[in-house]
Amino acid sequence: MDCCIVSALWCFIPLYLFIHLLCFIFGDADFTLLWASVLGHRPEKKLKGLVVWVTGASSGIGEELAFQLAQCGSRLILSARREDELNRVKRRCLDCSDLQDEDVRVLPLDLLERTSHEGKTKAAIQYFGHIDVLINNGGRSQRSLCLETSVDVYQALMELNFLGTVSITKQVLPHMTQRGTGSIVTVSSVVGLAGAPLATGYSASKHALQGFFNSLRTELTDFPNILISTVCPGPVQSQIVHNAFTEELNKPLAAAGNQEHKMPTSRCVRLMLVGIANGIKEMWIAQQPFLLFYYAWQYTPTFAWFITNMLGRKRVQNFKAGLDADSAYFTKPKTS
Repeated sequence: MDCCIVSALWCFIPLYLFIHLLCFIFGDADFTLLWASVLGHRPEKKLKGLVVWVTGASSGIGEELAFQLAQCGSRLILSARREDELNRVKRRCLDCSDLQDEDVRVLPLDLLERTSHEGKTKAAIQYFGHIDVLINNGGRSQRSLCLETSVDVYQALMELNFLGTVSITKQVLPHMTQRGTGSIVTVSSVVGLAGAPLATGYSASKHALQGFFNSLRTELTDFPNILISTVCPGPVQSQIVHNAFTEELNKPLAAAGNQEHKMPTSRCVRLMLVGIANGIKEMWIAQQPFLLFYYAWQYTPTFAWFITNMLGRKRVQNFKAGLDADSAYFTKPKTS
């Protein structure tokens, strides 16, 4: 009998490791999130009827979040600066779901105007009576070399990505602690875990968010039903590159480059909703080789530095050649 058990274990363990290896090679998220997507709660069941406030909802990941949340039956508060774009997103949400007009509230918001955040939060709570989920998605990226970048750009990135997000969170959090339940989900980035060239200020702002929310989570141990979750996507097809800061505050990016090689926004958002539905505290969402970077930085930083330096050089070459910087991880940069 004992021999049979030992033999079974010797067969099961290699199979178990082989399955995990396949998941890693072909997967596009960390193991916890991938298993939740297969065996965990469905967003359609867990998020139905919840009130979800999405910042940065006028395009990209924020727009897709609104779209998929509407399909899940969530009631929505959509915020960004451009009210006309928010209304467009609202119409799309109503067209693709069973939601009624009163189930989607457009609430224009500028993360830089922190004095307005208290009033905006009160308006959001007053409309639906409560907020179940806050998704901090608003922010801007960066494409510029440090030696050429104005300090004003760094200040703007921290004001918007970090302090703007912290400000909204601090307004919503007391409401959730009073109710004893809620979720605050913040979209960070792969560069919130490991820096990347051309994004020194952006990476700094995302590192700051990681530190803030990791610390906040430990302060809320008396509120086990409040989820503090950070999402770390790799490159995703969105408008974030088009709107990126450059070396000067008001200088637009010359060319965003082709984005087709990046993860589809719909897949990234689906995994995010799976993570929220299953209470995952940190989500790594990326195709290879970015997923490898996550694990390398976590477990083998010396090897990670070697790979980062090698690919970082290609990233800068692509940028100087007028190509999308992230394509360095997929194709050889063209210099002609």
